[in-house]
Amino acid sequence: MILAIDVGNTNIVIGCCEGERILFTERLSVNRTATVLEYVISFKTVLELYNIEPHDVEGGIISSVVPSITTAIKSAVMKLVGKSIKVVGPGIKTGLNIKIDDPKELGADLVIGAVAAIQEYKAPMVIFDLGTATTASVIDENMCYLGGMIMPGAVVSLNSLTNSTSQLPRISLEAPKKLIGGNTVECMTSGIIYSTAASIDGICERIEEHFGKEVTVIATGGIAPTIVPFCKKKIVLDDELLLKGLIILYNKNK
Repeated sequence: MILAIDVGNTNIVIGCCEGERILFTERLSVNRTATVLEYVISFKTVLELYNIEPHDVEGGIISSVVPSITTAIKSAVMKLVGKSIKVVGPGIKTGLNIKIDDPKELGADLVIGAVAAIQEYKAPMVIFDLGTATTASVIDENMCYLGGMIMPGAVVSLNSLTNSTSQLPRISLEAPKKLIGGNTVECMTSGIIYSTAASIDGICERIEEHFGKEVTVIATGGIAPTIVPFCKKKIVLDDELLLKGLIILYNKNK
């Protein structure tokens, strides 16, 4: 049984895998001031919810885009399970053919998403990760990682809108009831959701023009289930994509 943890800017996704089967996926909030012990307690609580004993975990792997807490997360997992823990980064074999200017710049989350997508889906493809930022990763038909795009995430855009205006209220990000809003909250909700969905559709259209053929589109990330239903493009929603990538890299680096 392998413990896989993906640390994003807003959430920590934690999952446990047995073979190729993911037993569960849960999300915790990122706390940049939490101690190692506090993270131990959080991870232990998640395992207990699924009746998993820490000593049953044979190993673990972590991907993180928050360097300031990576060491604390790794120490917490090692303290909890008493096993060696791998961290995606220098020294980890990925098998990914990265064609960007400086491959070392590629974020761990983008690496594991691409690794999993290449194994499961048909190339060429574009992978959208909808979280604090919205990222697009482009894979060509030869399974090479060409590069991508980074955009403000829907929540970041919403927060920027309310922080920069005097009369717009703070609202939660949820599916709009209709396209044309009848009040301020409906207008904000519709504007954020449909503009994000339209940008994804537009990027897909341009990438397909670049390749001269249809591409496979995969979406993952915390707010992907909220956005994808409003896209016109056919998109595969894979909430477990990053955990799948972590397990592939764990097995590749045994």
